[in-house]
Amino acid sequence: MLPKIMGILNVTPDSFSDGGRHATAAEAVEAGLRMAEAGAAIVDVGGESTRPGAAPVPLGEELRRVMPVVEGLVCRGVPVSIDTRKARVMAEALAAGATMVNDVSALTHDPDSLAVAAASSATIVLMHMQGTPETMQQAPDYADVVAEVRAFLDGRVAACVAAGIPEDRLVRDPGIGFGKTLEHNLALLRNLPALGSPLLLGASRKALIGRLTGADVHSRLPGSLALALHAARMGCAYVRVHDVAETVQALRVWAACNPG
Repeated sequence: MLPKIMGILNVTPDSFSDGGRHATAAEAVEAGLRMAEAGAAIVDVGGESTRPGAAPVPLGEELRRVMPVVEGLVCRGVPVSIDTRKARVMAEALAAGATMVNDVSALTHDPDSLAVAAASSATIVLMHMQGTPETMQQAPDYADVVAEVRAFLDGRVAACVAAGIPEDRLVRDPGIGFGKTLEHNLALLRNLPALGSPLLLGASRKALIGRLTGADVHSRLPGSLALALHAARMGCAYVRVHDVAETVQALRVWAACNPG
């Protein structure tokens, strides 16, 4: 089965690839609609950049950025994920009709997040990150990155189940680029099935492509497609991407060449 495509819709001024692209909520909603029409199974709306070195965004500002977009997409029938570390943002987005929470802190940043997630019927994406966005790329260090990421994800799944979240609502994300060197990222990519399932891979346009090829952030579509195809081959349930139409096309051709 092909991975479902999660379209990335950042409503931030400072995200690493598409910060500032959508000047108004209406423009962001239109962008999300285009993603859905191109084949995105869900659109991931985020109002706080978590790129390396990014500073936290105040709660009120994050809500101001994301809620009109969440509401605008939901009312047009688009499945929405909320990309946030804050329980209040999760709660308001879920109340507005979002069906997934994508938390780079795996519900550890805000002490109320577990309760909000447990009270909902949403799918929850739990991502691994060493450190915080402000510090994570300063000196990433692991004795065994695959084993340590697996142990963290297992622990977060156990914590969620203990809080009342059914395991079949939990998705794992190894956090490519979040507190990892190129070598760490490659080790994880080569061993994705060892991290448990279901798995989401978010590697679109990331720095590892630039380090492997020299491509700048706006020239990384070929590398992003290669990573999406790798995710499909490794059995990932979701791929999180900026370029939805191109990824849909690549995956469909790949599937036709690899039936079964």
